Amino acid sequence: MRIDKYLWCIRYYKTRGLAAEAIKKGHVSVNNVKAKASRDVFPLDKITLRRDQINYIVKILDIPPSRVAAKLVDLYRKDETPPESFEHLEMIKLSKEHYRAKGEGRPTKKDRRDISDYTENDSDDDTE
Repeated sequence: MRIDKYLWCIRYYKTRGLAAEAIKKGHVSVNNVKAKASRDVFPLDKITLRRDQINYIVKILDIPPSRVAAKLVDLYRKDETPPESFEHLEMIKLSKEHYRAKGEGRPTKKDRRDISDYTENDSDDDTE
């Protein structure tokens, strides 16, 4: 089975085109060799793919006949991704929230007026 089709079948990518695009960009390797979308994969091959800032390591157990249900994916692959990768992703998410709270954007016109009124009142108090 082609690697792009395999990655689509075991639900790492939503479409086969997205899988082929990731392979073309060099995000996927088979047995530590950069792969092409047309490369065939076989049981016991090791696939390394980078997605969402995580390097996934997948060992092929069997080749599925077609796209499989999410509950059946583990019959065809063994996920050997180290747990530290997922912890690293959580740290990245937390660090993004540190800089700016979710849902806050540019101040509205009313917010700017309130800010302006507040800063003008403070400057008047300082002069007296």
